[in-house]
Amino acid sequence: MKDFTRDERIMMMLYNPGTRAGLVAELEAMRLQLTPSERRLERLSRSVLDKLDGMTEAEFDGLDLYPDI
Repeated sequence: MKDFTRDERIMMMLYNPGTRAGLVAELEAMRLQLTPSERRLERLSRSVLDKLDGMTEAEFDGLDLYPDI
């Protein structure tokens, strides 16, 4: 299972429509809207996408993105 940083998890919570493929599509669409000054978001989204690329749907489904606080 991939280790996601706190910031990566927050990004995933914000853009997650419920599936790994849907999250990938949402993040890719968001990246198209970024300006050159939003380099940190670009790096963060690229990191999330790279980790998602190495995951199966079953692994994604096993993530607890919304833990009880």
